[in-house]
Amino acid sequence: MLLKKQKSWDVKAIMIELSKLESHLWEAANILRGPVDAADFKTYIFPLLFFKRISDAYDEETEAALAESGGDIDFAQLPEFHRFIIPRGCHWEDVRNRTSDIGQALHYSLTEIEKCNPDTLYGIFGDAQWTNKDRLSDSLLRDLIDHFSRLRLRNSDVDADIMGQAYEYLIKKFADATNKKAGEFYTPRSVVRLMVDILDPQPDETIYDPACGTGGMLLGAIQHVREKNGDIKRLFGRLFGQEKNLTTSSIARMNLFLHGIDDFHILRDDTLRRPRFIEDDRLKTFDCVIANPPFSLEKWGEEIWKSDPYGRCFAGLPPSSSGDYAWVQHMLKSVKPRSGRMAVVLPHGTLFRMGAEGKIRQKILEMDLLEAVIGLAPNLFYGATLAAAILVFRNRKAPERQNKVLMIDASSLFRKGRNQNTLEDGHVEQILACYKAFDDHPGFSQIVSLDEIARNDYNLNIPRYVESKQDEDIVSVDDALKELKNALQESYRAEDHLLELLKDARLVSPEYRSSEPITNKE
Repeated sequence: MLLKKQKSWDVKAIMIELSKLESHLWEAANILRGPVDAADFKTYIFPLLFFKRISDAYDEETEAALAESGGDIDFAQLPEFHRFIIPRGCHWEDVRNRTSDIGQALHYSLTEIEKCNPDTLYGIFGDAQWTNKDRLSDSLLRDLIDHFSRLRLRNSDVDADIMGQAYEYLIKKFADATNKKAGEFYTPRSVVRLMVDILDPQPDETIYDPACGTGGMLLGAIQHVREKNGDIKRLFGRLFGQEKNLTTSSIARMNLFLHGIDDFHILRDDTLRRPRFIEDDRLKTFDCVIANPPFSLEKWGEEIWKSDPYGRCFAGLPPSSSGDYAWVQHMLKSVKPRSGRMAVVLPHGTLFRMGAEGKIRQKILEMDLLEAVIGLAPNLFYGATLAAAILVFRNRKAPERQNKVLMIDASSLFRKGRNQNTLEDGHVEQILACYKAFDDHPGFSQIVSLDEIARNDYNLNIPRYVESKQDEDIVSVDDALKELKNALQESYRAEDHLLELLKDARLVSPEYRSSEPITNKE
């Protein structure tokens, strides 16, 4: 029997509040601090959290089946009663009861669970070195497992929404702790929300992220559908993502599972070199394509693209020094012909760099696929202090938007932070409203014709088209000197008035004079 009786002193049999769960999870990470670098916290914490969750859920499912069957243990262990199968000897409590070689027990349990759930969990626990006692001693692992054991994580204790929010909190905390390295797997959720709201995915549409990281874009799409009162179960089987990094792709899969999403497609591989979503020897196409790919990636696969079998060089071959337009072309080839639209985060340089990138940009503009360019504030993204831009593409633009591009300068919209700036909800709403209106707003947005862009050599640098509000406030030297003189005169008059008050109060002698007579204060 796999059902384990947990110790009464460490179980909280009530619904766990989000704040308490978040604090508990972060404290688990602190146990690792020292032997494990902060950048590697995610490699160990996320698998343990997922292992604890599915073990507790398995117990809950077993108890329900036992009640239904009148205590028939064999009946209760049938696969149809469980979301995931946990083989004998591989339950959380089996590892918890070990006093030595805990890392080996962990490795064995996680590996066997993956083998017993090949269609859903294979490879999900990543490649953490659980058996490395120089890094993870038995005492450290015992402390870590005991800490996790203090909270029970059954569905009745923590529903999927709260579990998912806590998981996202931990992703954000790890991003904050690692900063530069975090850019590889984390996109600020306000930016995700903006991009998803622009694309407006519907419950019966497919969504694809070719550089999915921890799955934030896909989860953003799910949240969008939920907020629009759509049935998120209609998205099951319609969520697609590819991620090169093993640990990050595993985190993405766990993230979706912990949010209650059972049916999705997250595959691990190099998207530019080996795209995994293929139909009839062509790239599979999707209704919504969304991504924050790595900025200006070097050695991205130029040699393969010279004879790319999927036709992704339709606008030209990007330079080997930057894969930005490789991502753009891959995504455009992945967009459905009619309903397809896409949003991608790119460095500002992609808007104006010339050479091969300039020719690609020209070709894409001539195809009238670009709908909007949104310039964001600097230092919003981990590891990228410079400003980025969101480019919105649509295969079939509305008639009134054809042969035009909406330029939005949102660089002034942010909340200043010590290490990282933040795009807040109000800022997102302002940008989204501007995009939907597709209108001119002096100092903020400008509709630009393709003819005007052509006259500017297909340069998309936003300041060429949107006059900065700051420019309106600049005064001439003569006006500035005049204002200074007036301010000085006011200061001198105030000084003389104060002196008179002091004399009236007999705080200074009547004979006292200021350093200069007021008539000379010119």
